[in-house]
Amino acid sequence: MVSDPQNSHPKVVSETPLSEPVKGKTSSRKREVLLSRKISILTRDGPVSGPIESLHRTVGMHMATMHGLKFSIFPQEPDRKMLKFPDHQVAGHCAHDGVLGPLVDDSGRFYKPLQNDSRGSNELAFYTSLSTDARIPDHIRKYFPTFYGTKVINASDGSGLHPHIVLEDLVSSYENPSITDVKIGSRTWYPEASEDYIRKCLQKDRKTSTISLGFRISGMKIFGSKDSGFWKPERKFLQNLSSEDAKLVLKKFVSSNVPADNGEQPDCSFVSDVFGGSSGILAQLLELKQWFEVQTIFHFYSCSVLMVYEKVPVVKGDSSGADRAVVKLVDFAHVQDGKGVIDHNFLGGLCSLIRFISDILATQEDKCISNGFLLSI
Repeated sequence: MVSDPQNSHPKVVSETPLSEPVKGKTSSRKREVLLSRKISILTRDGPVSGPIESLHRTVGMHMATMHGLKFSIFPQEPDRKMLKFPDHQVAGHCAHDGVLGPLVDDSGRFYKPLQNDSRGSNELAFYTSLSTDARIPDHIRKYFPTFYGTKVINASDGSGLHPHIVLEDLVSSYENPSITDVKIGSRTWYPEASEDYIRKCLQKDRKTSTISLGFRISGMKIFGSKDSGFWKPERKFLQNLSSEDAKLVLKKFVSSNVPADNGEQPDCSFVSDVFGGSSGILAQLLELKQWFEVQTIFHFYSCSVLMVYEKVPVVKGDSSGADRAVVKLVDFAHVQDGKGVIDHNFLGGLCSLIRFISDILATQEDKCISNGFLLSI
C-alpha cells in the first residue's frame, strides 16, 4: 500500500504472513497469532513497525489490514463507553462462560466479533458493499443494521484484543422488547461451500423446520409483564416446529397471556397493532418481498429476519406506531454474489413467513367481525 504524505492517517505498507492458519472457533492462541502479526505503517513521523498488539498501545488510531480485513486500531486506553453483554440476544453465539460473543455499549452500538475465517471477511465485505452500493434502494437500506466500521476491543471471553464489526444495536431504544429471530430459506448452505459444510447444514436443515416450512425460528423472547418478566423458549423447541406449532408460537409473540402454560390459547391482543397496519410487520415484510422479487445482487444464505416491538406503547395506545414494530435483516456471514439471478431460496422462505403472519392476522380480523356481528344482534 502506498502512503499519501498529505494524509495524516497512517497507512499499512507491509505485512508478515500468518505463521499458522486461523480457522474454526476463536481461541486465545488463534487471537494471539492474529495480534502478534507484524505490520509496517507510515505516520507523519515516519515508518513504524511491530506487532499489531504493540502498535495498538503506542500509535494513535489508524487503519490496519489483518487476514485480508481492514479495521481500525485504537490506542490502548480505557474505553469511554462501558461495554457489556447484550440483555436481549435471542440467537447466535452468546457472550457468557468464557465464550466469545457480541458486546454492546450505552450509545447504541453492537460489537460483533469478527470471525477468523472467510465468514468474517465475507460479512465485512458485505457491510462495506451495502453502505456504498447505489443499486440498493434507500427504502430497503432501512432494513439493515447501520454499519459503523470496525474496531479492535477486548474480547468478551477475556482472552485479549480482537477485531469487531461495529453495528447499530437494534434494541437499544426499547425498554422491554419482544423479539423473534427467523432464519429464512429452505437451504442454509450455498453451492460453493465445502462438502463438509454442506453435509453439516443439510443435517441441521432436515432436523429442523427449515426444509418443511422454508424457515426456522432461531430464537424468541417475549415480554409478559413486570411481574412475569420474559418468556424465552428453548431454541431446540423452536427450531423443529410443525406448521401448526409455528403458527401457535407466532400467535404467542403478539399475545398478552404469555407463556400461557395452562393450555390457554394465545389471545393475540396485539396482532392488529404489530402485524397489521400500513407500517406493521406484515407491510414491512411485503416491502422486502417486492425487492427480493427483482434483486439479483446478493443471495442471502443463512440470513435472518428479526422482528421487534414493545408492548408498553401498544397498551398505552402510543401514536408513534410507525416505529413500534420493526423488521430487520441480520447475519450476513454467508451472503454470496447473486450473479444476476433472483434469490429464490430467500424469497421462497420469506413468502412462507408472510403467509403464516397473513393467516394469523386474517383469522383474528374474522373473529373481530364475527364478535361485532353477534354484539349487534
